[in-house]
Amino acid sequence: MGERGGPWWAAASLAVLVRPQLWAVALRQLRRLAPSGWWRHWPPLPLPAQDYLRFRAETMYGDADHPLDPDDVVTWLQWCRSR
Repeated sequence: MGERGGPWWAAASLAVLVRPQLWAVALRQLRRLAPSGWWRHWPPLPLPAQDYLRFRAETMYGDADHPLDPDDVVTWLQWCRSR
């Protein structure tokens, strides 16, 4: 995934930070999507695997290198919360 305009996860984190109702679901999804041993790789963050993110970007935007839009991450978390 491209890092155009900074890391996607920083902008997505800020978008979630201002929405306390999404904190629990965001942590739950991070736990589910983080690869095993995520702390052994730099940066030591529980981010989803690059292959998964590229697949999601390809299916959502038609470009595997398109950075994830923070609004789309919020929309997805709201959907997860409603389930």
